Parts: sequence; structure tokens; C-alpha cells
Amino acid sequence: MNDKSRMEYSAHNTTVGLISRITAILCGYIVRIVFTHVLSETYVGINGLFTNILSILSLSEMGIESAIAYALYKPVAENDEGQQRAIIQLYKKLYCYVAGFVMAAGIMVIPFLNIIIKNKGDIDDLTYIYILYLVNSAVSYLLIYKKTLIDAHQQKYVGVMVKAVSWVIQDIVQIVVLLTTRNFILYLYIYIITTVLSNIYISKKAEKMYPFIKEKADEPVEAETKKSIIKNIKAMFMHQFGNVVVNNTDNLLISFFVGIVEVGCYSNYYLVIGSIKQVLNEAVDGISASVGNLGVTSDTEHIKKVYKAALLFNHWVFGLCSVCVFELISPFVELSFGKQFVFHYSIVFILCLNFYIQGIEKASNIFHNSLGLFWFDRYKSIIEALLNLAISIVLAPRLGVFGIFLGTTISTVLTTLWVEPYVIYKYQFKENVVRHLLLMGVYILQTALVWWASNKAAIYMVGFFGVTTQIGIMAVKLVTVIVVADAIYLAVNIKNKSFHYLLDKFIRLVRERIKGKHGE
Repeated sequence: MNDKSRMEYSAHNTTVGLISRITAILCGYIVRIVFTHVLSETYVGINGLFTNILSILSLSEMGIESAIAYALYKPVAENDEGQQRAIIQLYKKLYCYVAGFVMAAGIMVIPFLNIIIKNKGDIDDLTYIYILYLVNSAVSYLLIYKKTLIDAHQQKYVGVMVKAVSWVIQDIVQIVVLLTTRNFILYLYIYIITTVLSNIYISKKAEKMYPFIKEKADEPVEAETKKSIIKNIKAMFMHQFGNVVVNNTDNLLISFFVGIVEVGCYSNYYLVIGSIKQVLNEAVDGISASVGNLGVTSDTEHIKKVYKAALLFNHWVFGLCSVCVFELISPFVELSFGKQFVFHYSIVFILCLNFYIQGIEKASNIFHNSLGLFWFDRYKSIIEALLNLAISIVLAPRLGVFGIFLGTTISTVLTTLWVEPYVIYKYQFKENVVRHLLLMGVYILQTALVWWASNKAAIYMVGFFGVTTQIGIMAVKLVTVIVVADAIYLAVNIKNKSFHYLLDKFIRLVRERIKGKHGE
């Protein structure tokens, strides 16, 4: 498979992913507005808290998907249907164990709900509500394993489209249910039904695209491959542990140290920030299977060139979006959900800073996972998780919500931000990582300049035009930030080789699309 094919697959996956994700997010946003205004603040907090609890239980998945996806890249590139079938059937068995474990572990949490939830109000059927969340989490592992084969064939957009359509249908039905019945239990039933039906559909779709997976495996997974899968699952479990603790314990800590209403406030901010992150991640995740294929078929220098281009793309896009979010998110939350859900600007700043730091690390994470480098930094995530918990617990009583988010910032900077690039350079590129770290330092300074200049320009332009309405102020700030930030990023990166590489790829892709050519 040549480079043009990888480029076109990546572009197609990214384009469809972006459109699907944005559509789903807009519908989800409307659901949240209805949810917030129809149900109480406590229900909003419960929704965020239970979602995080079940995300923590997803630790049992142990990164199996990433390990299996990496194992599939070689047989897919070699068109080895026997090994693809064997690996997928092993995957099925592993996910059945995971679903059972999630149910069992989730049930064990029930006695502790009253301890975890502070100021829960007068919500009825709290245990039953939690069980519905638990059932939805467990069934999400059933039948979905076949989607990974589609992703490994660089057809990720198929699964993305199915999910997007199912989410839109789910959101429409949930809006009708909330407006007509105000019944939170019925609202949760829709979640479960949608999860089951969408998983069944994507399973049938995978069987139609690759009929050989319906047959019973006539050969075992190759001994070396199986050994590699087990080794990578062990490593990915440690990575998953860190990711779960860092990304899914904030609501638990806020609920315990501050209160469930503040969890609701954070849930609304996370809806916006998380939605933007999902859209941007789709733009980057679309290349993951192509990176896996790249690692199998290309030389180190070419992989490094693509990696550096992905770093610049991430830095520019996440930097721009972090500044836009900082300027616009609080008035947006106030307009959408009410003034009672607005955080202090210092909390908003630390949320946006975390958004940027985790965003610029995304490219390294994709190359790290797609190139199968899980094992070399397996302890990193455990250290990050322990640091995050320790720092957040120490700071929470003194600084409240701000202290909890600051713990995430510090732990990420001390670990993930530099460890994954170090592993990539040492074990894939066989080079010293110092130049890369210096480059990342330059990129962070660029974003600091962009943040400062954009903020000053936005304040000036609002005064210059004499805008007084909140929507008008948001519009002026948005346009100003986009123009100023992009102008600065362009000026400081105009001589960057990675910028010219990205520009050349974009122009070539557009020309190919116009001419109607398709690479093999």
C-alpha cells in the first residue's frame, strides 16, 4: 500500500469523523440544555458522577483494543485472513470476560454510593439509576469487538458514521422523553437500547465487509503474535490505569470534597470542552491505522517526518481552540444552562490549560500506541495517576475545584508530556529526545504569546465596536481570536519544514480529489 493510499484513507476517516462527531455533538448539546432545564441541578451532577464511576470500571478493558489493533496491522497489510479471524475471535473472548468483570465490580460499588455522593438531595431510586448506567457500560463491550477489524483496515469512518447516526436518533428520542415525561429512568432506558442496537448493526456491517470472520478460526493466533498481545495488554493496563485516574476521578473528588452541584457545573463545562476535544481527536485519530501501516511498511526517516508534521498540526489547532474556549466558554455556559453553572475565571483557565497540554500530547500518544511501544513506559501512567491523586487530594481542601484540576496539570507535565516522546525517539527513531523537547518548549511559548495577544486584541475589539449584548461580544471575540492567533502561528512557523510538509500534502490531496484520482 503506497503513501497516497494512506493519505487518502486518513483524509477520508478524518473528514467523515469530523462531520459525524460535530453532528452528534450538536444534538447532544441540545439534549443537555433540555436535561438541565427539565431536571434539577442534582440530576446533572449524578449524570456526570455515574459516568465517571463507570469510566473508572472501564479500566478492566486494560487497553485490549489498542493491543489487538496493533496485532492486526501486520496480517491486514499481508492480507492474511486466517490470522485476522483468529485474532478477532480471541478479542471476542477477552471482551466477554471484560463485560462480566464490569458488572461484578460495578455491583460491588453500590454499598459505597452514599459515601461517594455528598449533598445528593432528594433523588429517588439512586441505586436503580446507577444499575442502569452499569448495565449500559457492560453491554457496550458486546459485539463491538468486530469494529476494530474495520479500523485496522483503515475504514474507521464506517464505525464513526454508525455511532453518529445512533447518537442522533438517541438524542431525538431522549429530548421527546424529557419534554413529555420528565422521567430520568426512561431517559436511561434509551441509552441502553441504543447501545445494544448500534453494536448489533456494526457487528453485522463488519461481517458483510469481511465475511471470513464469520467462519470458525481454522488456525490459532501465531505464538509470537499471541505473546506480543499478552505483553502489550499488560503494558496497556498500566497505561489505562493512569488515563482513567487522570481523566475520570475529577468528578469523584469534586463530589467528595465540594459537592454534587459543583459536579453538575463541571459536567456542563466538560460537555463543551470534551465535545471540542472529541472533534479535534477525530481529526488526529483518523491517521492512527495509517500510522500502524506506516510502521510496518515505511522507513524511520519517513515516520519521523510524519510525526513532526502531526505535532505541528496538534500544536496549532489545540492552541487556537484553547484560547477560543477560554474567551467564550463561560458566557456560552451562562446562556445555555444558567448563571448558577458558571465557574470562576481561574478555574476556566486551568481547564483550558489542561485541554491544551493534553491536546499537544495527542500526536505522541497516537504514534506511541500505533507503533506498538506500550511496553517501554508501562510504569509511567501509574506514576502519573498516583501523582494526580496525591496532589489533587492535598490541594482540594485548600483550593477547592481549582486545586483538583491543578493536580491534573502538574501530574501530566511531570510525566506524559515528555515520557511518550522519549520512548518514541529512543526505541523507534534511535535518537536523543532533547531537540524534540526544545521544539515543544518553543511551541508552548508560541501559544503563550498567542493567548496573551488574542486576549488583549479581543478586549480592545469589543470596546472598539461598542458591542454590549453577550452574543455580540462572543462573536467579536471569536473572530478576533481566530484572526490574531492564526496570523501569529503562521508568522512564527512559516519557515518550519513540517508546515511546508503539511501544506504540500493538503495541496496534493485537493488536486487528487479535483482530478478524481484514487491511489492504491
